[in-house]
Amino acid sequence: MITQDPFGWIDEESIDRERTGLTRTLRPRALDTDLVDLAGNDYLGLTRHPEVTGAAASAAHRWGAGATGSRLVTGSTELHAELEGALASFCGFEAALVLSSGYAANLAALTALTASGSLLVSDAGNHASIVDGCRLSRARTAVVPHADPRAVRTALEAHGDGRALVVTDAVFSVDGDAAPLVDLAAICRSRGAALLVDDAHGFGVLGAGGRGALNAAGIAGERGVVATLTLSKALGSQGGAVLGPADVIAHLINTARTFIFDTGLAPAAAGAALASVRLLERTPELAGRVRTVAEALHRLLTAQGLTAVRPDAAVVSIKAPSPRSAVEWAAECRRAGLAVGCFRPPSVPDGVSRIRLTARADLTDEQIAWAVDTISRTAPLRARDAVS
Repeated sequence: MITQDPFGWIDEESIDRERTGLTRTLRPRALDTDLVDLAGNDYLGLTRHPEVTGAAASAAHRWGAGATGSRLVTGSTELHAELEGALASFCGFEAALVLSSGYAANLAALTALTASGSLLVSDAGNHASIVDGCRLSRARTAVVPHADPRAVRTALEAHGDGRALVVTDAVFSVDGDAAPLVDLAAICRSRGAALLVDDAHGFGVLGAGGRGALNAAGIAGERGVVATLTLSKALGSQGGAVLGPADVIAHLINTARTFIFDTGLAPAAAGAALASVRLLERTPELAGRVRTVAEALHRLLTAQGLTAVRPDAAVVSIKAPSPRSAVEWAAECRRAGLAVGCFRPPSVPDGVSRIRLTARADLTDEQIAWAVDTISRTAPLRARDAVS
């Protein structure tokens, strides 16, 4: 009789994670907390804005708690259509399609816009959702060095005249640096390739009034350009969207499995996101304030001798000596009243652990100074010698 535990291998992997400082645990967020939050992605401070929460409650009362089905069955409401129109208009695209998450949006675009025999060219620093989308697609994937347009051109030239799609984050989530979108768009035009840009960390922060990185690069709405974004960061809600030419969006409606077979976005999330878009239209200065806060964090942290990457948007990344020291550093910050992100392998493509901060438009100058002092005081002994 076979008595071997079929999941015995889990204990072995758990021991290895604990030994290397890579164990992850869930920590429920308290309703009332005095923590200053530099870990979440509420860039514009809208997730608790009364107009946003009020719109969420109103949508739930009007349309119900859930979407009741997939978008193609019963899960599309007038609210979803209004949100899609608002996103497309605000960001400068012909059409938009709302999905249940930014992750689902990337999977939808990558799998629906490729085929067997086509080429996907993906930046080595791309988000996990892009990596998974590439794996699920039927295309051949060429992973190129980070932010290297010449490598993209070489990959496209080697592919010849066949169908090709270049995919990149607009702002990379680990270090907060921006992709060379102008150069990438020019290369794609010259080779007849499409460009897919995940603007999760640029939307609401970059561009005119927060219209995103593609707006800032002057490529929003171009025929060969498609964008994905999340509603869970700058808009303070939940969900994702794909933006592009109307025929591309129609194609996704008919072919993208994470759209066709997934329950639609809950009405409350759609209502909240729509309210945030309207708020951003009325208060474009919020986007500039986020960038000001990020730049101040970087300037003050580097003045303390810490190795922080200059931010192109809202993400400020500080190098840590090791995975375990990064965990301990984040824990010390939390005990002092400051929530910071902690990025370790496999979340970091270069294997270097980091403390990650996300700037928010509603942080005061006093909170910024206190946060920098807290991070500096709790820094591990070798943090100021961390690899740059």
